[in-house]
Amino acid sequence: MAGQGAENSGLEDGRMTLIGHLTELRNRLGIALATFLVLFLLSVAPLPGTTSNSISYQVFVFLQAPLAEILHEKGGGRMIFTALHEGFFTQIKVGFFTALCITFPIISMQLWKFIAPGLYKNERKAFLPFLMATPILFLLGAAMVYYIVTPMAWKFFVSFEMLGGGGALPIELEPRISEYLSLMMRLIFAFGLAFELPIVLLLLVRAGLVTHQGLAEKRKIAIVVSFVAAAILTPPDVISQLLLAIPIIVLYEISIIGARWISPPEDIEFDNS
Repeated sequence: MAGQGAENSGLEDGRMTLIGHLTELRNRLGIALATFLVLFLLSVAPLPGTTSNSISYQVFVFLQAPLAEILHEKGGGRMIFTALHEGFFTQIKVGFFTALCITFPIISMQLWKFIAPGLYKNERKAFLPFLMATPILFLLGAAMVYYIVTPMAWKFFVSFEMLGGGGALPIELEPRISEYLSLMMRLIFAFGLAFELPIVLLLLVRAGLVTHQGLAEKRKIAIVVSFVAAAILTPPDVISQLLLAIPIIVLYEISIIGARWISPPEDIEFDNS
């Protein structure tokens, strides 16, 4: 009976069974999902005292500010939507984006609480700095997009506007809100994930899957992959591609330095002859 009670509670000889692990994982993911849903509903719901203003609308205003500033300098501009449902689903998309960004630290913490009990004390101390650095590096990547990349890229694209005259029709920019926000959010996630490169590489080094010598030897391949990834993830202009590729290469070099620092000392071979 006692053994059955221990098994039913998910424990067996002081250790959690597979069912117990899966139950705990389900509970922690449930907490993260419930938090995400609550934050999503709060972000799309109208703020008190208003009928249409919401947190997602404020985030939308924040995301379109780099383009709005450039258009205002040129004498004004506007954004449009061409489908009846486009404005509504744009707000839903922004609410999803907002809730996901806020929930990300909570998801990371729940995963850490699930993994940490199975690690030794020294392993927890080694892994915790990586967990803490993850949101910081993501925010650095997102900040680079917002304050450096998009202002330069938007100025480049807006420069293709032309005044009419001489029988030629004017060419004016009227961006669709769904296309603009999709591009903006894709850039934020692309740069944020790219800035996680040191975390991934150093964890691989810590696990013994790669070495700093191997990373250094693959430097040329990493440079080529960086430019290919930048060409895929960014708008089709050289400035945006360079602004993503160059930080990736720099982060790769930083990863090599960090890998050399955390790698165990190489064994010294003695000549017994």
